Amino acid sequence: MVSFTVRMNFRHEDRAEIAEILKALTAESRKEAGCVSYVPHTVESDADTVLIYEQYADEAAVEFHKSTPHFAKYAVGGLYQKMLERHVEALNALA
Repeated sequence: MVSFTVRMNFRHEDRAEIAEILKALTAESRKEAGCVSYVPHTVESDADTVLIYEQYADEAAVEFHKSTPHFAKYAVGGLYQKMLERHVEALNALA
């Protein structure tokens, strides 16, 4: 199992557009066979920060996710164009 978070910061004025992009990206990502969990959040204390919790069956599933048309459209062509900062944290399950 591969788990990680992606934290991105956006401008306040982009908030509604980012929410729409995330809805579309989430719906498509959850259809992937190797996607176990894909949950975008806003940070309660900072609504301009998005945290996505992602979990995949294995590294091949992560690579497949990154190669999909919806990732290219919504992540690379959407979120990446609007984000001010991005940080990825790999996670290790304890139980």
